[in-house]
Amino acid sequence: MVKISDFLNLSARENVERALAKAREHEAFHALLSLSEDRALERAAKVDAGEITGRLAGVPFIAKDNFLTLGDTTTAASKFLENFKAPLQATAIEKLEAEGAICIGKANLDAYAHGGSTENSAFGPTKNAHDQARVAGGSSGGSAVVVALDIVPFALGSDTGGSIRQPASFNGVVGVKPTYGTVSRYGVVAMASSTDTIGVLSADVEDAELVMDILSGQDRKDMTTLPDFFVPTLIESPKRIGVIKEFMTEDVDADVRARVTEYIEAMKTKGHTVEEVSLPMVKYALGIYYIVVPAEISSNLGRYDGIRYGARAEASSLGEVYGLSRDQGFMPENKRRIMIGSYVLSSGFFDAYYLQAQKARTLLINEFNKIFESFDVIVGPVAPTPAFKLGENTEDPVKMYLADIMTVPASLAGLPAVSVPAGVTNEGLPVGVQLIGPRKSDALLLALAKEGEK
Repeated sequence: MVKISDFLNLSARENVERALAKAREHEAFHALLSLSEDRALERAAKVDAGEITGRLAGVPFIAKDNFLTLGDTTTAASKFLENFKAPLQATAIEKLEAEGAICIGKANLDAYAHGGSTENSAFGPTKNAHDQARVAGGSSGGSAVVVALDIVPFALGSDTGGSIRQPASFNGVVGVKPTYGTVSRYGVVAMASSTDTIGVLSADVEDAELVMDILSGQDRKDMTTLPDFFVPTLIESPKRIGVIKEFMTEDVDADVRARVTEYIEAMKTKGHTVEEVSLPMVKYALGIYYIVVPAEISSNLGRYDGIRYGARAEASSLGEVYGLSRDQGFMPENKRRIMIGSYVLSSGFFDAYYLQAQKARTLLINEFNKIFESFDVIVGPVAPTPAFKLGENTEDPVKMYLADIMTVPASLAGLPAVSVPAGVTNEGLPVGVQLIGPRKSDALLLALAKEGEK
């Protein structure tokens, strides 16, 4: 796969034209929803003229289509926003452009980032980079595939419960979900405000580290952002590593367990201490997540009614405008999550569901904190299986949700987590291993992952 360094010694125009040609060559994967050819070539000309400089000068990248970008539509892969022209630009895009990077297009996703396969896009599914009969993962499936296909060296994604890490695992690329608040979410279509994070998918850890160094830092437009703490580091002494027992059971695909075990054995050869750890609360994580997150989704999507926001359906009354606009604008998974969220927030069920889920979330956070008193990092698979077949889980939402069982715990606790390639199954499908650390240990996780690559 291509690296950022492969683009630094060429003209920006050459880089952009190559990336655009590659994107068109791989249209069958449906990883992209739009290309920004005119604006990209315009910026390339300024880079080549020396008007734009920086650490990423002339390097093309792709943004998930829930990032607002000037001059382009931002659809969030939904009919509601099919023709929405962004009036502003996401802070993450601004930071990359300030370093000379060039956005060449927008990647497909599950509509409003609701899903784990990119099959919930209103514009059709993205196909896995290694097997077009299988899913790309989600919701950042398009972003993972464009990196795996060598279209660009890195892409932006958002991760609410695994939406960067799982597609990274399914496509054999690196995926970084930072500590909650590391990167500004300003200008990114909201899903669940207490777990949404902005991260990167790349061909290798070194590139991810560089992009994260650029993206991280406080933003006055996002009150949840943290003062910049991300400083790339090196592993100077052996670390204490815990293997999550609950993630290595017989219920996990045998090939996945085998590849993760091999990765762990390789960590031992580097001198790290590796022991098994137990996280009993993780068995409740999925239940917590699918109460808390739909509740936040129902609040965040309340503005989409055809009046205040989103495309308006033709109707003869105000009630019909609301109903028809939402019926036509939302995908079935969006509607499902809105209904679940509205239910658990209703006066009769708030205490029984939402409040209890938040209490259980606190117990999960406390359990993580206790483990990190004894261990620097914990590891396990990213997903219980490799990429599943297109259509395999679409009729059973619960089965689809179970694919997130290993990624949602870190999201609920606001912890950094990195998905790195750990090999392939006997069928040649990529398998990822997940490194999870305490809050603000992002640089350590990437240093460990980089050591693992070597």
